[in-house]
This record gives sequence, structure tokens and C-alpha cells, in this order.
Amino acid sequence: MAQYTHSRTSNVALTFSEGAALFVSPYHLYEEMREREKMEERTLAAAATAICIFWTLLSCLSLASVAGAVGVNWGTSSSHPLPPPKVVELLQSNNITKVKLSDANPQILDSLSGSRIDVMVGIPNEMLRSLNSSKKAAESWVHDNITRYISNGGSSGVRIQYIAIGDDPFLQSYGEQFKPYVIGATTNIQLALSGAKLANKVKVVVPCSSDVYQSNSSLPSKGHFKPELNKTMTQLLPFLSKHGSPFVVNINPFLSIRQTKNFSIEYTLFQLTTHTLVDGHNTYKNSFDVSIDTLVTALSKAGFADLEIIVGQIGWPTDGASNASSSIAEAFMKGLMSHLMSRDGTPLRPKKPPIEAYVFSLLDEDQRSITAGNFERHWGVFTFDGQAKYHVNLGQGSRNLVNAQNVKYLSSKWCVVNNNKDLSNVSANAVEACSIADCTALSPGGSCYNISWPGNISFAFNSYYQQHDQRADSCIFGGLGLITTVDPSVGECRYAVGLNTSLSTSQYETRLIWWTLLMAFLLVCM
Repeated sequence: MAQYTHSRTSNVALTFSEGAALFVSPYHLYEEMREREKMEERTLAAAATAICIFWTLLSCLSLASVAGAVGVNWGTSSSHPLPPPKVVELLQSNNITKVKLSDANPQILDSLSGSRIDVMVGIPNEMLRSLNSSKKAAESWVHDNITRYISNGGSSGVRIQYIAIGDDPFLQSYGEQFKPYVIGATTNIQLALSGAKLANKVKVVVPCSSDVYQSNSSLPSKGHFKPELNKTMTQLLPFLSKHGSPFVVNINPFLSIRQTKNFSIEYTLFQLTTHTLVDGHNTYKNSFDVSIDTLVTALSKAGFADLEIIVGQIGWPTDGASNASSSIAEAFMKGLMSHLMSRDGTPLRPKKPPIEAYVFSLLDEDQRSITAGNFERHWGVFTFDGQAKYHVNLGQGSRNLVNAQNVKYLSSKWCVVNNNKDLSNVSANAVEACSIADCTALSPGGSCYNISWPGNISFAFNSYYQQHDQRADSCIFGGLGLITTVDPSVGECRYAVGLNTSLSTSQYETRLIWWTLLMAFLLVCM
């Protein structure tokens, strides 16, 4: 689930034609007291009060411990992202105490200062080559993105705990694009942390997709790292062990459902079924434990059986494909959270679950690459504007998730098809709109797949219109567009109104370009 590849090209298979479908524990105290003599009643009442307070505090500490083990991914691949201060409010309102950032966005780091939220800062894959080649580049990155922001133990600053080198840099679909630079970049960032006297405060990790390991027989006990990664792992694993860093794995159960025939969705959703996997003396009741223990076996075979594990990404999309819905996502997330909070661990690591797990993702991102599928833009537990799609305990306990408050939107206007015009060539305009805007909800299985023509055309027009800040010239489409103040949303198909924000993807892209130029300059000067 790599986060840094941006794409504005839609691969949504659409039919824009008339008549065609487009495509933690609860608080409690049990008091049973025998009758006492009157002279003892006051003493017993005081004792009962003390016990009640004790168990209440213990329950609170238990909830805080659970909340501390679960975090969320906060990505930046959005054309109109929710302002960072609003996102921090959203995190705090829901007692989310850990966050994994896709990059060192300065506005986001500023907003996290003083929040007491633990942070894992990501380095995009595109930067690895420069950081591998230049120690000066690594020193500059650490200075600008870690030293400048990190907390010194007080209430101010950012509580940066990890630096993530790339995001799934060993992903099979990437080939050798990033793999040769990972170890060098990791080493140089570690040296830069040591030079900045931060090596004891910040750990360096490398998020790896679960496809870095495998089991030829599907049994966890047969797990091993892929042969083509053996050399890399013989360098990475000793590094992690030496510096006390965990192994970070990104798990994508939804993709497993899509790619594997006869894969039980109930097994993936932690739902008790007769389907179990027996591996020797161990029985597996869900695919999560299978994946973790396959990794545990691979680590053991490599000589690092005790290396701690963090789940860097895990989640379920809510739109853009079959089985991508809020109801299924809720079932998966509730099953996952219940399993993590039980602290049962796995058959190979009983009572030792991953030390942290980061939900993927906090918010929807309309600029994520859709190479893997149109669902890639719908991972959020919250919509792009911070509204909960379903409810799950991420640390807030039995309360429902709290939505983002006082969100600033553009005007209540939409761009739709003008039905009074000749629409014989309108499909070409819709295809053009979707090549730039996000039309993934129109995909087969998506929330807007079943809306009729020309409603699907209007959805495409409006998506383009909102992405362009409701400019009048973005609703022309050869005279076929019409601006309306009547919400055209139908059922579960939401025709969104964009956010009114000055922070846009272009700022991220500009910063990335600036960094690329800086790295090139440093390489030339070496």
C-alpha cells in the first residue's frame, strides 16, 4: 500500500451511455457486602469507595494502554486536504495517540507540536536514491525534518519516535526501482541521527509489504523471506537488531481477497467459522495471525526470532470495488481491534501481539495512485472532510467516533449535466473529466455504480468542478455543464462539495521537487 506515488490518470472502467449501468474493558465493580454491626458501617463504606476508585483507574489505564498501541496513517495525497490543525483535533477528539506520516510535511509537523501524539515520520521512496548516495543529504534531511521539530521531553515539540525509510520499497511491482538504495539510505539516516545526538530517541525502520515473505505451502511454519531479498535481509535485520528497531510490516488483507481464489472473507474478518488452518500443533482462526506468524518464522530462520514487530499499515477500503464497503470495513476493523486489544497474540507469539499497529488510513485521499485498483482512494475510516464512515474503537472506548468540527467547505454548489442541451457527445466530456478528477466511486461495486445515465455524467462533471475550486470555467464542458444549488446526491452516492483550504497537493509536489533539486546539488558538490 505504497503512499507516495501520485497519479492523476484514471483507470476507472466507465460506460457513459444512456441506458447502460456505470459501472475496552467496560467499567464495573461488583460489591457484595455482608451486614456488619453499625460501628463498622462507616469503615466499610470508605473501603468500598477506595476499591471503586482503584478499579476505575485500572480500567482507565488499560484503555490508555490499548489506545497507545493503535495508531493511524495520515497521508497527504489529497487535492484539498483537511487542514492539519483540524486533523490533529480529530486525532485528539478520538484519543488517537500515534500517527504515521507519509512524509515530513512541515505544516503537519507544526500542527503536531505540543499535541503529545507519538509520530513516525516517513521518507518517500523518491528520496531514497539521494539519501543513499549522500551523507550530507541525510544530515540535511534529519536537521530540517527531525531536529527542528523534535520534543526535548517537555510539552512543546513533536514526539518523533520513528523514521520510516520509504514505503513498501521492496514491493514486487516496483522491481529494482528503490531496492538498491534502501540499506544505504537507512545507514546514512542512522549516522545523521547519531551526529545530531538523537539516536537514542528516534529509531529507524523500513516498512515492508507482506509480500517480502512467503510460504510455499501456505503454512506459517514454512515461512521464509523471498530468495531475491535474502541478501537485503542479511543487511537489514542485523541493523534493526543492533539499534533496537522493530520490523515494520504492511498487511493488505483486502488485496489478498481480490487476488486469491476461494479465499474466505469471513476468515479475514475475524468471524468465527468452521474454516481454520491447522499447522502442526497450532490452529489459525484468522488470516491476520497467519500473516504475522509466517513473518515470525521467516525472522526465526534468519536468526532474529525475537525481533519486535509493528504493523505499519492495515485497513479495509469502503468504495471503488466489490467488497469495498463501509459495512465490511467496519466488520474487519472491529474484528481487528478486538483481536489486538485482547492481547492474545498469535500461536507462535502467544500474549505477544505486534507492539503497535497503524490503521490504514485516517482519511480518504483522492490523489492516491490507483494502479492497484480504484479502491486505493477510499481507505479512510473518515471521509476526506473528517466525517466517520462507521464506528470502531480506536482509543475512544465505547463512544462513537467524533467527526471533524467546523470544517470549511466551498459554497453549496454542484456542476451537473444540462439536460436541455444535445447530449449525444457528452460521454467524451465525462471521460476527460475523469482523467483528472476522482471518479472511482463509479467503478463496479462502487457507491455510485448503479446511478443511471446521465447522473453518472453529472458525477464526473461535479468531481472535476470541485477539484478546481468551483471555478466557473470548470463547469463548461462544451456548454453541457450547469451549476446548480440543488444537491444531486442519490442514495449512498454522494456528490461532494470540496473543502475551502489553501493547502493543496501542489505544495507537497513543490516541496518534493525542491528536495530533489537539493539532493542533486549536494551530489554534484561531493
